[in-house]
Order: sequence, then structure tokens, then C-alpha cells
Amino acid sequence: MTFTTAVGHADDQGATPGDAEAIAELRAVFAAQRAAVLRDPAPGIEQRRRNLGTLVEVISAYRHRIQEALAADFAVHPAGFADLVEVLGVAGRAAFAAQHLEEWMTPESRLSDPGLLGTAQVEMAYQPKGVIGLISPWNFPFDLSLGPLADMLAAGNRVVIKPSEHTPACSALLRQMMAEAFDPAQVTVVTGGLELARQFPTLPWDHLLYTGNPEVGRLVARAAAENLVPTTLELGGKCPAIVNVDSVTADTVAQIVGAKLVKNGQMCISVDYCLVPREGMARFTELVRAHLRERVPGFAVSPDCTGIITERHLNRLVGLVEEAKARNVEVVQADDASPDAAGRQMPLTLVIDPPDDLALMREEIFGPILPIKPYDRIEDAVSYVNEGERPLGLYVFAQDRDVAEQVLATTVSGGACVNTCAVQGAVPDLGFGGIGRSGHGRHHGFDGFREFSNPRGIVRRGQGDMIDVMFPPYGGLLDMIVASAFGSVDGKVTE
Repeated sequence: MTFTTAVGHADDQGATPGDAEAIAELRAVFAAQRAAVLRDPAPGIEQRRRNLGTLVEVISAYRHRIQEALAADFAVHPAGFADLVEVLGVAGRAAFAAQHLEEWMTPESRLSDPGLLGTAQVEMAYQPKGVIGLISPWNFPFDLSLGPLADMLAAGNRVVIKPSEHTPACSALLRQMMAEAFDPAQVTVVTGGLELARQFPTLPWDHLLYTGNPEVGRLVARAAAENLVPTTLELGGKCPAIVNVDSVTADTVAQIVGAKLVKNGQMCISVDYCLVPREGMARFTELVRAHLRERVPGFAVSPDCTGIITERHLNRLVGLVEEAKARNVEVVQADDASPDAAGRQMPLTLVIDPPDDLALMREEIFGPILPIKPYDRIEDAVSYVNEGERPLGLYVFAQDRDVAEQVLATTVSGGACVNTCAVQGAVPDLGFGGIGRSGHGRHHGFDGFREFSNPRGIVRRGQGDMIDVMFPPYGGLLDMIVASAFGSVDGKVTE
């Protein structure tokens, strides 16, 4: 698979007319930021706070334009949710980083060996990496570009952002916002098509962040590896919700369905499938239908139901459901609405006990389809999860605390929640990221500051050391030290 075919699709292969200009711009701004790093390699705390403050100001000033751009790209997008995540979420991360910068930037003292190093001072200092490339996805166009940007600016870096071509209105607005707020030598947005996407990870960045799917993530990492560029990959996967026998309740369903309806399932840490006790399957299904009927009636045709990003993505989701029906798998549409071509809205659909060879059990769903599979013992549910790829998020619902801790102790995931879903991605001070196929590296808070910093170990020589013992010619004092360490003058360990 080539990089182009991985990120494209049948009707948009090849470069767009403006890609040559976009690539030239990319190389020019990269060179400008490189030169700026040489002039000012370590911005001080006040400059970093100004940059973070500028980010807060611009994201807040463009609040209504952001709502409009999201509605243009998704056909339907709730304005309140845009405010909560795409505006306040970013502003909150930037403000949190500014508040804690002094603490984060303070070098950390480390233990030394006084016998060898005397009074030397040993510390770990975090310095900017330099120029960082940021490839952001379409599902949260502002949060997943400007959120990590806050971490990168806190760490003192310069950044070039390449947003998704699937959200042209949001990408154009993002470009306008950053051009208004920042010198291009500090932050720049480049927009273009598939050829720009292919060229972007080939530059010798000081660090590269890609958020998207594992298939393209692999190609991005391979391209970055040619220049030994360190990467942070925020990928997806099939995030499970394990429901214990004591938690087949309306509250559990409210958490799972609520999270699933966020962005109509187009969220990397959404619940991808549920594992439910066999004896609770019928009750769980009815609780889902009751939740939709009573708490969010008519959701699938309401302004709260985000449209699927493109017609192609909508058709893929419909195809997943049709394949299940063709295999005589029980499919339960949770309300009476049908997929809407104009708004690209789709109702939540339950797929009961699907076989594992169905596409919806092999691929990340990324939409309003919820497979529900039965298990007999909690250990069976854990084994099922562990037999697959390690997920970005894992959610366990259990009133029995011991059961919840058992599940956490016997599974591995990027993040996890107990008795709720997806909240791990909304905590400013909690590092967020994946493991294995779901990615590597962390951003958010101090973890993000460290991710985009170079941890530089520093030794400042003091008095009374024995450093010279490491230098030739050897013998004398070195022999005495070695003999003492091994317990005898001839170097043999005594019994």
C-alpha cells in the first residue's frame, strides 16, 4: 500500500492543482522556522506564556466562525459541543499549561555518586526540540490541532500544522486564525491535497505528531524514520466496554450510549463494542432503546446529531450494517429514523452477537454502530479483549471494585475509565495516548510538555571528585577501587 492510496480514496487520487504551491510553501516555512530556532533556541517562560495567551485569545475570538466551519464540513454539527470541546477544551489546555510552566521548566535534580562525583550537581533539564510537524485529523479539527499545539508551545517549539483535506472549511479557518495570531516562523498552517500529505512526513522534523488511523500511521512513521524523526502517533482501534453482571443498568447504558452519540461515534476513544453478560443481553439492549426513546427522542434527525463527515464514510457505515444483515445477524435500529443523505445523519444501530469475521468486528467502526457481544465469565471478556490489538481506550463498568481492578490489572490499553467512557481524553493533566497499534507517545499537560521537549541530562562538576580515575593510564587507584568492589586484590569475588 502506498501512502497516497492509504490516505485517499477512489475518486480523489493524485495531487490537487495547488499541491505544488503548497509543498513549496511547506519547505519555505520549514526553513524559516529552522532559522528561527537557530536565532532563539530556547524561548523563556514569558515568551511561552505570551504564545499560550495568544492561542487562548484567538480560539475564543473565532468561536462563532468555528461553529460555522464545523457545520459546513459536517453538514450538521451541534454548536454547544463545538464550544465545549473545540473552543473551551483548547483554551483550557493552553491556560493550564501557562499556569504550570514554571514548575514544568524547572530542572529536576537527580541523584549522583558522591564517591565518584564529589559535590557535582546532576539534573535533567527540558529544552525545546525545535521545529515540530503536526498532522491533525478531521473529526476534531481544532481540538486535535490546537490542543497539541498548546503542549508544543509550552515546550518552546515552533510548529507547522497540516490539517485534514476532509474538512476544507475548518482547515481554511484554522489557517486564517494562525496567520492572524502568530508570526509564520512560530506557527504556520499549510493546506493542500494528497501530495502535500505524502511530502509532509518526509521533512527532517525535530518531532512529528500524527493523529489518525493505524494504516496511515504506519506509513507516516516509515517516512519519518528515513530522517530518524521521533514520532508521536495517536491512532485508533476498537475500544471495548466491559459490563460486569452487577452493572447492566440504566446508568451504565447512559454512559456508554452518551459517549457513543458524541460526534455520532466519530471519535477515536468512543466505545467500539460492548461485552455484556449473556444473561443480561436482552436487558442491556432494551435499556439502550429506552435511553434513546426517553432521553434523546428523535436524536438521529436532531441538530445534536453530528453528520457523518462525507458521503463515502456514510456509505461505508451503511455497508457494515448491510453485511451483518446479509449474514442473518440480529440488527436493532435503536430509533425509527433512517440515514439522511442531506444531513449525512445516521441513527444508532445495535448489532447483536456478530461473528468476529464481519468487517464491523475487524475494523474500527467510527460511527453510530454498536456491536454487543455476550460473555459467560469476566475472565472470558478479558481474554477476548487481550486476543485483539491493544486499544486506545478501555472501559469497565462494575459496582464491585475488585472486579474493576481485576480488569484493569489484566488488560493493557492506552487509557482507561471505570464506570464511564472517554473522559480520559478530557483531563488537562492526564497524559493521553495509545500503545501498540493504537499508537505511542503522550500529550496533554506535563506529559505533553515532556513529549515535545528534549530531556537533557546535565552534570556540573564540583569539588572532591574522582573523575580522573576513568582516564588512561589505568592502574594504581583504579586497581584499588576495582579490588575493593570485587572483595579481593586479585579481582576474584570472595565467598
